[in-house]
Amino acid sequence: MKDGSGHNNEDYSHTKFNNYACACVVAASIISAIFGYSTGVMAGALLYIKEELRISDLQVQLLAGILNACALPGSLLAGRISDIIGRRNTIILSSIIFLLGSILMGYGPNYSALMAGRCTAGIGAGFALMIAPVYSAEISSPSYRGFLTALPDVSINLGLLLGYVSNYFFGRLPLQIGWRTMLFVPAFPSLALAILMLKLVESPRWLVMQGRIGDAREVLMRVSNTKQEAEQRLQEIKTAAGIDPRSTQDIVQVPKRSRSGGGALRELLCNPSPPVRRILIAATGVHLFQQIIGIEAIFMYTPRIFERTGITDKSVLLLATVGMGISDAVFVLISTFLLDRVGRRILLLVSSGGVAVSLLGLGACMRIVEHSDDKVSWAISFTIVFTYIYVAFTAIGLGPVTWVYSSEIFPLRLRAQGLGVGVTVNRFTNVVVVTSFISIYQKITMAGIFFMYTAITALAWCFYYSFLPETKGRSLEDMESIFGKTNDINNNNQVKHVINGYNNA
Repeated sequence: MKDGSGHNNEDYSHTKFNNYACACVVAASIISAIFGYSTGVMAGALLYIKEELRISDLQVQLLAGILNACALPGSLLAGRISDIIGRRNTIILSSIIFLLGSILMGYGPNYSALMAGRCTAGIGAGFALMIAPVYSAEISSPSYRGFLTALPDVSINLGLLLGYVSNYFFGRLPLQIGWRTMLFVPAFPSLALAILMLKLVESPRWLVMQGRIGDAREVLMRVSNTKQEAEQRLQEIKTAAGIDPRSTQDIVQVPKRSRSGGGALRELLCNPSPPVRRILIAATGVHLFQQIIGIEAIFMYTPRIFERTGITDKSVLLLATVGMGISDAVFVLISTFLLDRVGRRILLLVSSGGVAVSLLGLGACMRIVEHSDDKVSWAISFTIVFTYIYVAFTAIGLGPVTWVYSSEIFPLRLRAQGLGVGVTVNRFTNVVVVTSFISIYQKITMAGIFFMYTAITALAWCFYYSFLPETKGRSLEDMESIFGKTNDINNNNQVKHVINGYNNA
């Protein structure tokens, strides 16, 4: 049916922004902000912890990296648990775990208590990194899925920025109070989120997996713009779940194994079909390269990096770190508006290209600083500038696109545990990078480690170009067929179609 302007109202309904779906995703993204804060705040807190507790560099590395080490089992557990208790309840559980970790770290009478609290928060981080993107992807419609699924990553980066700001302001408090306050702050949003999530809807795709078709229909009516759109999305989800789309029952019987996600890991890792194998390689590849370029090590050790250039005042170091957080938050926000316009693959290529160039510049500046007997002011300034540019290029692509892409490509039956595998690769790589950063740069210099990251980023660009198909605007239920089309691996025809479209217009 067309309106007076000649537009099809039914088609238009699919492109309208649904406010309730956005509200659900924003609420779920709070858990990502808590994780981001916990990561960012430790960068500055370590300066004060080391001063008060007099811990070694090895202990500093362990305290920095233990959060992500504990996120490894957390992310794997979260996939299976979310298949059993639901996406919403898994977010609530993650909030409670973060609450306990924050209380332990805020108490922090000694190094052992800090490690225990950081480990607890790490398990919560594993849950948060897996569940927020899955919930967001499963609530969203295809036309705005890129924007909404990027919101958890936006929240991580806003959390990082708040952590840096917290360092700057709470660092002015007495030594024994300041860093403990920094680490205790996440307890408040964790408690608030656990209460808020009780009021929000469950993922309609999880409800269908449980055979609760009537409940899924009610949720889809709220997160869709018309009844027809809701019914269309429901039919697609039922088909993907192996349920007869013509069935009109509100409750259907599904195998217990399907309800709890049993056998998903076995199918993924032991006997995948060719499309699923390619999906798994794509998901683990984007997570591997996101971390192995060194982004979280740079976030964690920014004060130390700037200190190597000759900046020694703690307030100046932390203020420079805040500037990096602002760059990160601004560009990841820009990315959310580009994801559904430009596409995932193009953003990854632009981002990795820019990261490689900025890392090369960063390495060159650090080499000049490290091999000069005098203070080279321009090299110090350019080190800070290249760091900000590096963060900006990461934030516009490699950061958010990794989470959007990996959360949308797995089939419904494998999505939660498949993303759990991706997050496990992400966190394992992160642990290796963060816990080895100081040891490596002490062996090959700070410039050397940035040159090493440059080479790795070049490999990442080749992987994105040769292996990843575009998923922009496609239904979650279409992904298996997209990855089954081996002749579209390079997606070069897409560029021709875009050019021809402009010429015809």
